[in-house]
Amino acid sequence: MLEQPSHHQYSNPNQNRKPKSGIEYFLEGWALAFSPGLKRFVFLPLLANIIIMSALFYWFFVSITGMVDWGLSFLPSWLHWLGYIISFIVILTLVILFCYFFSTITNIIAAPFNGLLAEQVEAQLTGIPAPDTSWISLIKDLPRILKRELQKLANYLLWAIPILLSYFIPVIGQSVTPIVWFLFTAWQINIQYADYAFDNHKVSFVRMRQLLKQHRGDNLLFGILISFFTMVPLLNLIIMPIAVCGATAMWVDRYRHQAIFTSQSHDFRQ
Repeated sequence: MLEQPSHHQYSNPNQNRKPKSGIEYFLEGWALAFSPGLKRFVFLPLLANIIIMSALFYWFFVSITGMVDWGLSFLPSWLHWLGYIISFIVILTLVILFCYFFSTITNIIAAPFNGLLAEQVEAQLTGIPAPDTSWISLIKDLPRILKRELQKLANYLLWAIPILLSYFIPVIGQSVTPIVWFLFTAWQINIQYADYAFDNHKVSFVRMRQLLKQHRGDNLLFGILISFFTMVPLLNLIIMPIAVCGATAMWVDRYRHQAIFTSQSHDFRQ
C-alpha cells in the first residue's frame, strides 16, 4: 500500500492555490521533492537518474573531442577562421542535444516511477488520496507507459530532424539555429515532465499539447530552467524528480479541472 499524504503545507485541500509563474513552479518542485511525504516516491526515480545520467555523461565527456571535430568538418572552409567561436557553438549544441537525449533515455526507464511520483504529488496538493497502486498493476501498465514515451519521442524527432539539418545552412546554421534548438529543447523537456500527470488521468497526448500551449510562456520558462539544470554537473543528477513535482503542481493549478472535465464530457457523449 502506498504511503498516505502527510499533513503539511501542501496537503491542505482547502488551500487556495492560484496559478503561478514558471519560476515559481520550478521552486515549488524543489520544495515538494524534499518534503517528508514524498521522499519515498522520489528515491527510485532519483536513483535511476543518478546511475544512468552518470554513465552517459562519462561517455559523453570522454568522446566530446571527436564529436567537436566531427561537427567542425561540416563547416565551410571560409568559416574556419572562427574556430574558437564555432567550437564553442558546436560544444554548446552537442551538450544541449545530448542532455535531452540522455534525459529521454532516463525518463523512458524511470517512467513508471515518475508517474507514481506525479500521482502522489497530486494527492498532496489536492488532499484527494492517490489510488492504491500495487507493483503488479504497475507492471501491467508498462506497455501503455512505454507507448506514451515512444509517442513523445516520435513527436520530438518530427521537429528535431529539420532543425538539426538547418545547421548545415551557412551563417543561419551557426547563428540562428542554436537559439531555435535551445528553445525547442526547453519546450520538449516541459512536455516530457508535464506528461506524467496528464497520462495518469488518460488525457491524450494531443489534448495535453493543446492545453500546454494555452500558457506557452510559463511552460517554456519552466522548460528552460529544467534544461539549464540538466546541463549542470551534479545538479543534473537530481533534477528529474524536481521537474516531475513542479510540472505536476502546474497540472493541479492550471489543467487538472479542465482536462478531467473534458475527458468526462467526452465519455458522457459516447
